[in-house]
Amino acid sequence: MAEITISNKDWERIKIKVQRKYNHLTDEQLQYAEGQEDSLITRIMQLVNRDRQYVVFTLKKALVNMDNNRL
Repeated sequence: MAEITISNKDWERIKIKVQRKYNHLTDEQLQYAEGQEDSLITRIMQLVNRDRQYVVFTLKKALVNMDNNRL
């Protein structure tokens, strides 16, 4: 079970932040459906070559600072 819950609405804003930080990631690579957090985290881990803890931390940070453009 994922350590984080992301709605589809929130993901659209978070995805933009993730793509700014990792500009080589495409929309197709970052496709997400609500409830598929584990799959998303695993995919991002592989794409950015980071561990699970870092990816979850980054996504949580993006959720908390939703109105901020920084990640």
